[in-house]
Amino acid sequence: MAEKPHMNLIFIGHIDHGKSTTVGRLLYETGAISEQDIKKMKEEAAKYNKPTFEFAFVMDQLKEERERGITIDIAHKEFQTPKYYFTIIDAPGHRDFVKNMITGASQADAAVLVVSCVDGVQAQTREHAYLAKVLGINQLVVGINKMDAANYDRVKYEEAKNSIMNLLKTIGYDTSKIMAIPYSALAGDNVKTKSDKMPWYNGPTLLEALDTFQVPPKPVDKPLRLPIQDVYSISGFGTVPVGRVETGVMKPGDQIIIMPPGVKAEVKSIEMHHQQLQKAEPGDNIGFNIKGVDKKDIKRGDVVGPVSNPPTVAQEFTAQIVVINHPTAIAPGYTPVFHIHTAQVAATITEIIEKKDPKTGQSLQKNPEFIKNGDVAIVKIRPTKPVVVEKYSEFPQLGRFAIRDMGQTVAAGVVLDVVKKE
Repeated sequence: MAEKPHMNLIFIGHIDHGKSTTVGRLLYETGAISEQDIKKMKEEAAKYNKPTFEFAFVMDQLKEERERGITIDIAHKEFQTPKYYFTIIDAPGHRDFVKNMITGASQADAAVLVVSCVDGVQAQTREHAYLAKVLGINQLVVGINKMDAANYDRVKYEEAKNSIMNLLKTIGYDTSKIMAIPYSALAGDNVKTKSDKMPWYNGPTLLEALDTFQVPPKPVDKPLRLPIQDVYSISGFGTVPVGRVETGVMKPGDQIIIMPPGVKAEVKSIEMHHQQLQKAEPGDNIGFNIKGVDKKDIKRGDVVGPVSNPPTVAQEFTAQIVVINHPTAIAPGYTPVFHIHTAQVAATITEIIEKKDPKTGQSLQKNPEFIKNGDVAIVKIRPTKPVVVEKYSEFPQLGRFAIRDMGQTVAAGVVLDVVKKE
């Protein structure tokens, strides 16, 4: 059987609107977890006074599971539809969800924005929708969940749908291409099969909607860019960096340069899942062997490129950012930590060039003294040490970042322009 095309999917939206339940229900309906797993978990849930057992239990993993001695392994977050093989990126309740959304080892190809038809658009709904747009996630379906809690009322659905579509429109999404599916993750209505409780709705089910996504083309025609995730020293092999090819192609024999250190090397061999590769393409997580390079000369966050087109080391860069979660305000001189591809670097916002209207993209104010939550702004940034930064328009995977401070993601952005370090 030919392998189905693969897509990375992310579930976003407000914390209480049923993302985990939705994921659990999809895993169950597609056979990724069994009736027995569910039964075991139901028994556990009852024991721990969670008789209202939600499928969310499926996703509330690891820590809780271990504490309670639940041994069911439902760590695999993968499922198949008639058309695709999906990997779900990151558990949505995760504390560092936003950071992971931006710097995750794999970027999302598409998103499901979950909105409760009872509560409608909330602050987090707005925040996650902004992020999806800033991060270049252009394929989106809206899941209007908890229809069971609203007695499958069409009016409730229309209200939630209108408010979310208005929000998406103001952010810059083309809403004529976005579907809103009324469903119940808890009861299973309209997830896999059409529900007889909503005769007024004649669109696709949630699973059918996922199959309308398109697999994004692989950027193989661009120069090689591979951010390093780890570096190993393996006896008999020498130095083996590991990472994911973001753009371009890598082959054995290639002459590469690793920036910022400027280390040049030849690729001796490439391996993925313990198999030798003759070429590695975007999306491949690989280890590659380079001789004559000391492990201590390169590190996580460095980026591999061809000698003929080295990755750009930034003296400073201009970016468009959206402030998500800062307790007060951001002013020039602010030096938080930037997470960009696999690198983490402290950098200073040296100048706020302008504040923009998030709805229209028009300039609202030149050189404001500060920016606060919800503001979109163009800023200048100066890294405190050498780091590879690329323009989002050329290498999107190396041109988006999260700004972290005080244990949370305070802002996110994309790189508009880079001044090269001489």
